[in-house]
Amino acid sequence: MTSRHLIPCLGTLVVSGLLVGCGGGADTPTATDDSNTVTVSTVLPQRQTFHDTIEAVGTALGDPHRARILSLAYGGQIVSVTTSAGQSVRRGQPLLTVSADPSTQQAYEQAQAALGLARGDLQRTEKLAAQRLATQSQVAAARKSLADAQAALHAQQAIGGGTGSHAVTAPSDGVVTALRVGLGERVAANAPLLDFTPAHALVAQLSVQPESGGKLHAGMPVQLKSVYGPGAGLTGTLQMIGQSIDPQTHLLPAQVELPASAGARLVAGAAVTARIDASDFQAWAVPRDAVLHDDQGDYLFQVHDGHARRVDVTLPSPDGTTVGVQGAIDPQAPIVVLGVYELADGDAVAVSTRKTDASRPVAAPPPAATQAPSSAGSAR
Repeated sequence: MTSRHLIPCLGTLVVSGLLVGCGGGADTPTATDDSNTVTVSTVLPQRQTFHDTIEAVGTALGDPHRARILSLAYGGQIVSVTTSAGQSVRRGQPLLTVSADPSTQQAYEQAQAALGLARGDLQRTEKLAAQRLATQSQVAAARKSLADAQAALHAQQAIGGGTGSHAVTAPSDGVVTALRVGLGERVAANAPLLDFTPAHALVAQLSVQPESGGKLHAGMPVQLKSVYGPGAGLTGTLQMIGQSIDPQTHLLPAQVELPASAGARLVAGAAVTARIDASDFQAWAVPRDAVLHDDQGDYLFQVHDGHARRVDVTLPSPDGTTVGVQGAIDPQAPIVVLGVYELADGDAVAVSTRKTDASRPVAAPPPAATQAPSSAGSAR
């Protein structure tokens, strides 16, 4: 073989040897790169019953169906005031004293005189009838006049005309919510003197979001608590849910009947918070830290064949360390709890053998400097 043919053959052998040495053969296996695998902890999704809870704020007020305005059927002058607005009073306790107007005294005296005249007229008519000098119809008319005179006197006595002054007393245990008169003031008949709310007759006036109105109906239990200090909560009953929005608050009004014991723990005007369990629903129970949020909404990751797969969800029950989510959840695929901030859809994952408690928070968001880009989402 000549040198002219030998040199190309040697060149071909050298190139082939270099390719084999570099591992470039098609049948040569390559090593697996684990640098992009994220180690995560997971839990299995579980179905659970959640409560659709509606929160509201409001004020404890006297029940408008039981509150009373105290007044007198005759006019007079206020001669003493022994109570003040906001005071708790007992049944029969004097609140104020009214001296009867002179015209009231005059009407009472006229009723007394009319009764005496009617009684004497009946006696004379009966004597004449016994002597056949008066008819039975005349006797009947005299008896009717006597009955009318007695009724007129009783009416004057009922409105206090028989006394020079009258003490207005508390009709039951309760609270004087407003005092409308002052000492020395002259008042007309039936003029309002004070507002009175019986004890154990409080209601809570609430304001709720308009979108929650359709979930509420009368008879629902309501958990209430005063915002002033700790104190035990109360359970009331929803009486009414408004059908028009308040133009000032832009919220729906709702009224809650409070139990009889509420008067011992609440006073009229006290601010309260309320929680109403509108309905029960089934959802997937997952740890709160497993749910992320981005521009597309809420989502979480499930592990399928060693890779993280994004699942879009909604949170009908977003409160608490364990939240209720709804979406295309695979009940057999684990949900990523630890490591979610490092994941993107499709990333390879390695599941840690450390056991995770799904009933409490299992991971806190990493510092801002180490969080994944915004495309991976953030904790809601």
